[in-house]
Amino acid sequence: MSFRIATALGAVWLAVGSLAGPARAHEGHDHGAPPPPVSKSMAPRGEAASDAFELTAIPRDGKVTFYLDRFRTNEPVRGAVLEVETPEGQRTATETGEASYVLPAPWLAKAGSHDLLVTVTAGDAVDVMTVPLTIPETKAPAAAPPPTPSGTVLAKVSGALGDLRARLVAKDPVLMLTAAAAFLLGMLITVLTRGRRSLPAVAVMALVVTLALGTAAFAHGDEDHGAPAKGTPVQGAALLDAAQPSSDLAQRLPDGSVFVPKPTQRLLVLRTTMTEQATFHRMVELPGRVIPDPNASGVVQSSVGGRLSPATSGLFPRLGTTVKKGDVLAYVTPPVQAIDVSDMRQRQGELDQQIDVVERRVERYRKLAITGAVAQTQLDDALSELKGLQDRRTALDKARQQPEALVAPVDGVIAQASAVAGQMAAAGGMVFQIVDPTRLWVEALSFDALTPAENATARFADGRTLSLVYQGAGLADRNQAIPVQFAVKGNTTGLRVGQFVTVLAGTDAEQSGLALPRAAVVRSGNGQAIVYEHVAAERFEARQVRVEPLDGTNVLVAEGVGPAKRIVTEGAELLDQVR
Repeated sequence: MSFRIATALGAVWLAVGSLAGPARAHEGHDHGAPPPPVSKSMAPRGEAASDAFELTAIPRDGKVTFYLDRFRTNEPVRGAVLEVETPEGQRTATETGEASYVLPAPWLAKAGSHDLLVTVTAGDAVDVMTVPLTIPETKAPAAAPPPTPSGTVLAKVSGALGDLRARLVAKDPVLMLTAAAAFLLGMLITVLTRGRRSLPAVAVMALVVTLALGTAAFAHGDEDHGAPAKGTPVQGAALLDAAQPSSDLAQRLPDGSVFVPKPTQRLLVLRTTMTEQATFHRMVELPGRVIPDPNASGVVQSSVGGRLSPATSGLFPRLGTTVKKGDVLAYVTPPVQAIDVSDMRQRQGELDQQIDVVERRVERYRKLAITGAVAQTQLDDALSELKGLQDRRTALDKARQQPEALVAPVDGVIAQASAVAGQMAAAGGMVFQIVDPTRLWVEALSFDALTPAENATARFADGRTLSLVYQGAGLADRNQAIPVQFAVKGNTTGLRVGQFVTVLAGTDAEQSGLALPRAAVVRSGNGQAIVYEHVAAERFEARQVRVEPLDGTNVLVAEGVGPAKRIVTEGAELLDQVR
């Protein structure tokens, strides 16, 4: 083998070696990952607060929009007058339908710091606030550098190979290695077949391919081709940011706080309250259920067993039917046994015989009384005896056929009904239950003796609450607990007898803390109770708290938040979903 052929083979081997190493170093990288999202910029803004109001100013599109809210409750203020001192003189902002105030501000197009002096007049309240605004400088997007002309054949070849290298690297390093090896093998065959004259040109081409592919492969080891290098500006993103106006979105900041712009706060109806330290009676939670008032309810039972039949209307009263005291609800016809029928027939025959004898006697006495042979008193006695026998005969017939009427004992509504036509009712069995829906009680079970609770509250599973008035407690245990009864105070619409509730009854023990609505406390991902503090006009921070039951609508915050803090009371659940 000649020296030139050996030199060509060495170049080929050098190229293959320079490609093999980077291919091995390429393992473990993911080039298909999408580039990180470009975060949208936030519009500049300024805010100011006083004891009565909180004012937020957001400049955009040559105008400045003011959002005026109550400081304690975060409630939008409508119908106010905002007078702003501007470089062009005093101007009055115009109120919009979204509870905001807009003022044209062409002077805000100049970058720098601006202090807006705003006089707020809302009813009898007048306040003067200074809102600082800082307008950043607008930077134009950097232009792409012009391409460098390549005047030599080597530069053109290098550029084409660079293009090929970039495509191969982006697809598969193994494919790049295979293509390079095939190319170099083709050049080797050309050298062996055409002779020595083509060797210099082939060697130059091999050197160019080796340098291009080797440099690309070595540079490919640790970089991510799906995204530009950190700190390198993206021209497309810069143009997009320059073309689109800044957009404010609710988001959770890196420090854990939540940024919610004022327009979003209006949509979520976020409301706050100022915490105050106070002393409350300690509350205990008791299981309970709704029961009818014993003085305004009743049951309808049959005194004797018999067959049920509808009242004169032909229908049994259905559930929910309003009835009055004394209304006939149904009839019970007692059954007659065979031996009773025989005795009744025998007694009827005896009475019929006695009635026939007395009737003939009365007829004879009437004839004799005319002539004076029989005294009038004897005739009267015979008539009285006849009437008594006839009444006994009639009563015996009624006892066999007359049913028992089931009558409503109180006014109210049919709460339970078990009457079916033809049903045999047992003696003492309940057929109807009548309840007055406006007079209901709650019976709870307490494992400790309670003093009369003046501020007891019942809470349902759906969050509804009822005010209760203490009625009394039992002296006998029921399932190792003491029954305690309360009367429902106020509206009882929607309550059902037997419905389960949770009774919050006060005790003599006292405790101090902060009272907050139950809706203000939410559960974090780890189950910890948290509340959101309104620390700035558009920023909220989560505070871990320890809560205890207070009543049906409020809880007692024992630890975690101090007094004079603005805590979100409405919309806290929605605020917790912001990511």
